[in-house]
Amino acid sequence: MPYSPLNDLPQDIRERAARVKLAVFDVDGVLTDGTLLYAEDQRQIKAFHVHDGFGLKRLLENGVEVAIITARMSHLVTERMAELGVAHVYQGQKDKLACLRQLCEALGLALDAVSYTGDDLPDLRAMRHVGLSIAVADAHPWVREHAHWRTRRDGGHGAVREVCDLVIAAQGKAEAELAQWL
Repeated sequence: MPYSPLNDLPQDIRERAARVKLAVFDVDGVLTDGTLLYAEDQRQIKAFHVHDGFGLKRLLENGVEVAIITARMSHLVTERMAELGVAHVYQGQKDKLACLRQLCEALGLALDAVSYTGDDLPDLRAMRHVGLSIAVADAHPWVREHAHWRTRRDGGHGAVREVCDLVIAAQGKAEAELAQWL
């Protein structure tokens, strides 16, 4: 059987992914592996997986809005998201659900048209209110327990790309996506 992100997925996950108009991601533990590295001069260092970045660009090019909601502040996140064309970047957010609600209101979207990918307890409230909640494979057990779906890959190691591929495939755009690269 040829590869499809939809292989072996329950119908309800396919349906939830098909409705996604806004894909929201946490940063540390989702777009990165959660490791916080500091140089001698106290500058922070983050590693982002190239596959995740490409997946985010593919979502945007396929008409799905992308947002970042994170509790930490980092100029590296600002720079990386600007590189990728992600316009909705919210850092320093203590109440991620309130931020998400404000964003949905501004975009005219209902929460059931949103996917939220997280890894730890600060993500849980937002995850419980969206149409498709996703935990990365190495998320905290309580977060995994409350997610609709869990990636096979760990945060910072291609988990975000899995989410992007799932949404694109569930919306019937995977074949056209592949065809443009053949």
